[in-house]
Amino acid sequence: MGGVSTVGDRTDRADRADRVPKQDRSRATRQRLLEAAVACLAEHGWAGSTVSVVAERAGVSRGAAQHHFPTREDLFTAAVEYVAEERSTALRALFPEGAAEDRQAVVSALVDLYTGPLFRAALHLWVAASNEEQLRPRVTELEARVGRETHRIAVDLLGADESRPGARETVQGLLDMARGLGLANLLTDDTARRDRVVAQWAELLEEALG
Repeated sequence: MGGVSTVGDRTDRADRADRVPKQDRSRATRQRLLEAAVACLAEHGWAGSTVSVVAERAGVSRGAAQHHFPTREDLFTAAVEYVAEERSTALRALFPEGAAEDRQAVVSALVDLYTGPLFRAALHLWVAASNEEQLRPRVTELEARVGRETHRIAVDLLGADESRPGARETVQGLLDMARGLGLANLLTDDTARRDRVVAQWAELLEEALG
């Protein structure tokens, strides 16, 4: 009896040991697919970002890609969620202690996120969602959640008191402005003008938020 138990224990341990690397490989494959999807969206837009193209870029088979993401919509919705998480993580990492003393640094960090490749990828999915009935509700719901999270992070980092009249609208205006700069950056390098706008918004925030 004891021998059977020992053999069974060894088999269980071997099975667990075998499962862990497989799980690690699965997570790594999923991560590569998401990163490849983001890069493809940023570089080629929705039309040029098929599952096959993403799979090839990620170095995996189309079948492996579809195992993780059965449909194209699943893949790119997950990619935008990944983008959103990366944006939040990047912003938090810039100011790990929370509210920053230098509000201009916060404004600049927000604008940088909206003018970088992560936002560019998300923007391409928004455009696609406007024409894809199956994709639109999923992206709309996701972006609403992302918008709330981004607003909350901005309020925290700016040390804004939203009980103060106009404070909430001022923070939202900042985010809308940053998004607009991100759109402008798709066509031309607007760095010089962007720097002036960031400095001006920092002054406005000091007046509006106290």
